[in-house]
Amino acid sequence: MANPIQEIIEKQVLTVARAMEDKIDDEIASLEKLDEDDLEVLRERRLKQMKKMAEKKKRWMSVGHGEYSEIHSEKDFFSVVKASERVVCHFYRENWPCKVMDKHMSILAKQHIETRFVKIQAEKSPFLAERLKIVVLPTLALIKNTKVDDYVVGFNELGGKDDFSTEDLEERIARAQVIHYEGESSLKQKSTTQVRRNVRQSARSDSDSE
Repeated sequence: MANPIQEIIEKQVLTVARAMEDKIDDEIASLEKLDEDDLEVLRERRLKQMKKMAEKKKRWMSVGHGEYSEIHSEKDFFSVVKASERVVCHFYRENWPCKVMDKHMSILAKQHIETRFVKIQAEKSPFLAERLKIVVLPTLALIKNTKVDDYVVGFNELGGKDDFSTEDLEERIARAQVIHYEGESSLKQKSTTQVRRNVRQSARSDSDSE
C-alpha cells in the first residue's frame, strides 16, 4: 500500500525541481539572446564594479580596516568613527569575558573589511563610558555614520555563556546592518564545536601566560 505522506513529499520535491529547471531554462534563453554588444556592455559594467570595489577596499585598509586594533584615547575614538562608515567598538577591561570577545572580534575584523573593528578600555574612557551608558563589560557599540545604532551587552544575546561561536556574534552584529551579511556566515565552514574549542583554548592560553 502506498504511503500517502511519501507521495505528497515526492510531489512537492518534483514541483520544486520543475520550477528550478524552468528558471534555469529562462536564464539560458536570456543569455542566448545576447549579442556581442550586449556581452561587451556586461563586461564593462562588471569591470567598473570590480574597480569600484577595489578602490573601496584600498581606502578601508588605509584607515585600519582588516585588523582588530586598540584605541588608546577618547579623542582617537571620535577620529575613528568619523573615518569609517561602520565601526564595531569593544568596551573592555582586563578580564576573561573580554578576552573571549577579543578572539571573536579578531576573526571578524579579517572577514569583514568593510567594517572597522576596534576596542577601548572602558575604565580609561570615563567620558565615553558615561555618555554611551556603558555599564556591563564586555559591551560592543555598533556604530553607523558616527552614531551608535545598537549594543551587544555581555553574552546575554549570545546564549548567555562564553562558549558562543564566532558565527553567533557575526549574526548578531549583522542584525544592526553594521556588516555585510547574506544569510550565511562568511567564515569557512567549520563545526561549531571546533570553533568554540579553539577560541576558548586560545583565550585561556593568553590568560595563563599573563
